[in-house]
Amino acid sequence: MLELRNLTVGYAREPVLRDFSLILPDGGFTALIGPNGCGKSTLLRTACGLLQPSEGQVLLDGEPLPSLAHRAVARKLAFLPQSRPVPDLTARRLVLHGRFPYLGYPRRYSKADYAAADAALAAVGAQALAERDLQALSGGERQKVFLAMALAQDAPTILLDEPTTYLDIDRQFEVMRLLAELRAQGKTVVAVLHDLSLAFHFADRVVLLRAGAIEADGTPDAVANSGALARAFRVAAHRIEVPGFGAQYVFYPLERSL
Repeated sequence: MLELRNLTVGYAREPVLRDFSLILPDGGFTALIGPNGCGKSTLLRTACGLLQPSEGQVLLDGEPLPSLAHRAVARKLAFLPQSRPVPDLTARRLVLHGRFPYLGYPRRYSKADYAAADAALAAVGAQALAERDLQALSGGERQKVFLAMALAQDAPTILLDEPTTYLDIDRQFEVMRLLAELRAQGKTVVAVLHDLSLAFHFADRVVLLRAGAIEADGTPDAVANSGALARAFRVAAHRIEVPGFGAQYVFYPLERSL
């Protein structure tokens, strides 16, 4: 379980999240949504230890995050940031970096590590990219490879900041189905998503942030009917049933002043 308890955190002494608390129990797919600058990425970066709160604490399985060794954290928690440098490596070599928490001394990859990397590439449909130079790939292809690296880490909790960035619509659905499958396998999935339609269809919990605080938290249906979307985005939601696909929400702008 990942718990954010009474956090105050920000940049250059300017708080983005103030007295912020959120519990993410094992299992489940949580979508973090909200306007730009509301604290979604800050939340994820704090949850994985990249940002240190000025107040409060992050607990991972009941233990304060700073008290755990980096390798121990990496075996429990994987993080895919929204942006990252593009190293001069092949796709397969990058995905192998996800196996670092499991390497002994000397740090040499085993057959099991290569098998895990290849399985992760296959899971995201990127096995054909294995020997390609990462810098020669398109933005969408790179995104799939970075996602494969997070999967190769084989952590029970996966944090993702905009995992569908750069992907065509069909690839977006592929990634979201993969995340839903990981949740069905028992993993905890937490993803920042700007596409509300994807968030409300695939996640079983939606947390809406606004100005660094939680505006709404619950099932997609509960959040859609709470009125919080109108306050945060000036939009309303209409639920429809799509044959062969299930429940889907259509979002449309409100014309009246709030």
